[in-house]
Amino acid sequence: MRIAKTLLTLAFVAGTALGSTWFSNAAYNRWHETELERWLSDHDIPYPTPADRKTLEQLIQKNWDENVVEPYRKWDTQKLTGYLAQKGVESKEAAEDTRESLLTRVKSSWYESEDKAQDAWGNVKDWILDTWTDSQLKAFCDKHGIPVPQPRKRDTLLQKIRENWETVTQKVGETAAYPGNWLYETWSESDLKEWLDTHGVPAPQPTTRDKLIAAVRRNSRLAYLRMQEQAENSRKSMQDTYAALTDQLIDAWSESQLKEFCDKNGITVPQGTKLNQLRALVRKHRADIMGDNVTGTAKSAYGAATSSVGSVYSKATDSAAQALQDAFDMAINTWSDTRLKGYLDARGVPVPQGTKTNELRALVRKHAHLAASGWTAWTWDDLTTDNIRQYLASNGDAAAKKVASKSTATRDELVSAAQSAYSSASSAGGSSYASATSYLARATDAAKANVFETWSESELKSYLDSYGVPVPQGSTLNEMRAQARKQYMYFKYGTTTPSGTMYARVKEGVLGTWDWVTTQLGLGAEAAKKKADQAGETVKGKVHKEL
Repeated sequence: MRIAKTLLTLAFVAGTALGSTWFSNAAYNRWHETELERWLSDHDIPYPTPADRKTLEQLIQKNWDENVVEPYRKWDTQKLTGYLAQKGVESKEAAEDTRESLLTRVKSSWYESEDKAQDAWGNVKDWILDTWTDSQLKAFCDKHGIPVPQPRKRDTLLQKIRENWETVTQKVGETAAYPGNWLYETWSESDLKEWLDTHGVPAPQPTTRDKLIAAVRRNSRLAYLRMQEQAENSRKSMQDTYAALTDQLIDAWSESQLKEFCDKNGITVPQGTKLNQLRALVRKHRADIMGDNVTGTAKSAYGAATSSVGSVYSKATDSAAQALQDAFDMAINTWSDTRLKGYLDARGVPVPQGTKTNELRALVRKHAHLAASGWTAWTWDDLTTDNIRQYLASNGDAAAKKVASKSTATRDELVSAAQSAYSSASSAGGSSYASATSYLARATDAAKANVFETWSESELKSYLDSYGVPVPQGSTLNEMRAQARKQYMYFKYGTTTPSGTMYARVKEGVLGTWDWVTTQLGLGAEAAKKKADQAGETVKGKVHKEL
């Protein structure tokens, strides 16, 4: 009996020790209390105030896995299927594809293990800056007086910031394990929105600067992991292209060209080597040149050219970003003054009296990445007729309710009544305004998945007409809906949709450029530039086709 008790005691102690070890290994166990509260706020998890450290840690522990280790647990079926397609995981028949089966397959192909996630959040400075642009890194260095030798290359900027991380945080008197808003002091609100657009993260609407920063901070790890994967895929694509090109060129090059290539890449050519032997020699050493064999290192020509993931990804998005901006500019060129003013009004951008159309468009272009800062009367014009009737019936004044009760009321009449009722509620404030904004939040969330699906042909035409978009004779309902969605997305979100990023869709086209390959093969600067330009045009074409 005594032995049994001893064994039970030992088992309990061992179990307690293991639990304690796991808990102490949790990244947040070493965070300051303000960081614990910040993480909970970022993830919309309520916590009591005041709260002791133990309560905060227990709340994080309860919500950690679904937000950090397995964030896909909150994804819908479409997003799960999209992730598997992106990873090249074959999908089962639709009938067999239950949510649980999708979750199981996503889990088996997820970016990182639980241990790696813990390590990552315990060493934020090692990765959180990698999704920043070069100009943002430079601005951070300038803001905090971090000396960086010229030329200020990306890798050097990252290295210097990480070396000075603790010094900077002590200087500004802030915590840095789960960094606060100080980290983004040099970012404008447009920078924050653009980051979210670039990485396919829906910007909170309506929003504030604090909400934008929280969204960037909360999604930074996943954005970094995606960036790493995309850059790795691009390297593989470039490597495959290099292999295919060398096979073709080895057969096409003359003896002098082959020898020149060998000289350039340090391949020793014995005296008297014949043409076919020379080709065989180049093929034999191709793996060494590309760094894809057992002895290949990052010092090889290929490794050196593609060692900086952030640099590759940064260059990759340039063409896509320009194409997106071009498409947005083209869309707003048709908008009426009223629409242009509505876009600016939703973002709190003042418009002086007498501002001309060209000046309005310039302001809209300037604020293409600025998130909406509040509800406006314009919010009603893309809701369903039923949504508007329900609002008028429950929240409108006597005149509004009368319009809602009319079975013959047109959509335009309902919108006008809703806009008028909303303006009155906004002026009155208090419970009336709170009720209006609460209804809007529910209605827009419910409508965004199937917006315009229930609209009639005449309603769609009227909506497009308000943007100045002509409807060609013979246009189908689906074509009109697609055009309406496009204008709706531009008006509400700016250059990018909230549900995904065009950068990801065109990354292969951008990153698969022949620039590096042609340079390595010695095809000449002009040929390389021509190929790169062709690739850039292809990318822009893809984006415009998608849009």
